[in-house]
Amino acid sequence: MDTFDRLESNVRGYCRSFPTVFSSARGATLVNEEGEEFIDFFAGAGALSYGHNNPALKSALIEYLAGDGVVHALDMSTSAKRTFLQTFDEVILRPRDMSYKIMFPGPTGTNAVESALKLARKVTGRHNVVSFTNGFHGMTLGSLALTGNSGKRAGAGVPLNNVTHMPFCDFLGTETDTIAALERYLMDSSSGMDLPAAFILETVQAEGGVNIGTRGWLEALAELANRYKVLLIIDDIQVGCGRTGPFFSFEPFSIQPDIICLSKSISGYGLPMALTLMKPELDVFSPGEHNGTFRGHNAAFVTATAALREYWQDDELTRKVNRNARTVRDALLDIAVDHDAVVRGRGMIQGIEFADHSIASAISKEAFKRGLIIETAGPNDEVIKTLPPLTIADELLNRGLKILGESTAAVTNVPVCVN
Repeated sequence: MDTFDRLESNVRGYCRSFPTVFSSARGATLVNEEGEEFIDFFAGAGALSYGHNNPALKSALIEYLAGDGVVHALDMSTSAKRTFLQTFDEVILRPRDMSYKIMFPGPTGTNAVESALKLARKVTGRHNVVSFTNGFHGMTLGSLALTGNSGKRAGAGVPLNNVTHMPFCDFLGTETDTIAALERYLMDSSSGMDLPAAFILETVQAEGGVNIGTRGWLEALAELANRYKVLLIIDDIQVGCGRTGPFFSFEPFSIQPDIICLSKSISGYGLPMALTLMKPELDVFSPGEHNGTFRGHNAAFVTATAALREYWQDDELTRKVNRNARTVRDALLDIAVDHDAVVRGRGMIQGIEFADHSIASAISKEAFKRGLIIETAGPNDEVIKTLPPLTIADELLNRGLKILGESTAAVTNVPVCVN
């Protein structure tokens, strides 16, 4: 690790949690230079939903590169982009009766969010955006203004304006109607809140601690947005692309977002790629009004197309996610029962929150020693977050959960029985 200590900036983070040098990866496993194997319950912070070096995606990428396919083209038209657009429309949008225009912003999640903010403000002529407590939307200034975490916000070094933070579902307890409170702000001209251009939210707050928006809360928010002519932006960057089961996390609910942000696993291979989907009537940017050098990462178009064809032409992956979600939940409940902890999540993003906020980080470190990569979430790193590849083999999933139980027992000195 000496080279990294000597030459890489102090800002590096994940390598401090997992202090080893990885050299290869396949599926749900990582291997370091000493040949030690680690089960991956982190999956590139959700960017590797189909695992490392997925064979179907890798073969499509190798074939494209071997044929001298265009890799960089800004937003010029290429065969790889056309094929992706057609496939996304045929496999994802049309079967769901969804009509959206597709924008390629810069290649990261925060680029998708920034373009959504600019678009919402241009369409409505309003500046204010409502975000929600414990939300995380990115690290550039517009996205950071939406983000709740004070530590991340402090890094901006400037005031973060034009956003009003309101309570997320159950932030004030299950008995408080936070939608009614939000409506009161909207309807009262003396509330101090400027009528917003948009509401932006994650249906499951991943980095914020695996906090879930309930059906009732999400549908009431969508209805409120419609009633007050406020655009609804769903940030599906970490919990979309099948993480909760269906392709979009909001599919089980009666919600039709005005704008949808996707990134992370949309390329399927860990290649940088982001999408901003908008209802056609919102497609008001002038040519080049929002642009960037790396909007047209054609290698990512190729792997994204391969992922859509391999996993989304039927519901087999969704059914596997639902089965494995029950396995994960049962294991986390086994851990929680004797540890003053709470389990929550949807699909293959689930977390266990410990009353003692120091426990989660200690478990993550112990799990790493035992061959499991698993991260924490929440404002105080109080939640252990399970985020394995959606395609993980049952045997590896069960072995990883067993390591998690053993690590918890080692840290707390309380036995855990994970079946």
